[in-house]
Amino acid sequence: MEAFEREDGLWDIEACLTDEKPRDVKLAAGVRPKGLPIHELWLRITIDRTFTIVDAEAASEWAPYTGLCAASNPAYRALIGLNLVQNFRRESSRLLAGTAGCTHITELCAVLPTAAIQAFAGEVWNTEKGGAPGTSSDSSARTAFGKETDKPPFQLGRCNALRFDGEAVRQYYPRWFGHAPRGAADRIADQDNSQKAGSEAEPAQRN
Repeated sequence: MEAFEREDGLWDIEACLTDEKPRDVKLAAGVRPKGLPIHELWLRITIDRTFTIVDAEAASEWAPYTGLCAASNPAYRALIGLNLVQNFRRESSRLLAGTAGCTHITELCAVLPTAAIQAFAGEVWNTEKGGAPGTSSDSSARTAFGKETDKPPFQLGRCNALRFDGEAVRQYYPRWFGHAPRGAADRIADQDNSQKAGSEAEPAQRN
């Protein structure tokens, strides 16, 4: 995986899968001599600073069925318009499932969001401030009213090392140490309470 910032402000993300054997391999299409790849497959996308894909291409430099595996490469143009941090894995799987694409190139789609987030961290969005990558709070961590967001940095709470009760958060993100992320049940309860308060206020408003 590699990421490159371009002069026009866009970013190129490249994912490659390659494998070779230490011996000659008999394939259906013939013998592949040792040292030559069985697969060398590429998926290249171009994204803007909101993680939206503006260009995409696939390439099959080496494949078991020479000239035939590459026939599905144009299918990966379907990734254009998807956003890497908005249900990307689900949508890419839906668009390229089964015989629509190449099994291995489609598998490369799964690592693109991680590659992009790591490339953008500290460059495009501030990992010290709240908000998720790709949102308007990335650069300033402020709401439309000018107040700081109350959301922890995107990476916290997503792995063992960065759990909210862990040592890494205590040392490097002390503001968020012990933070309890709001769950779906909390949001539903808030919505119910809001609706209840509104219904109770209506009679008073009519008087």
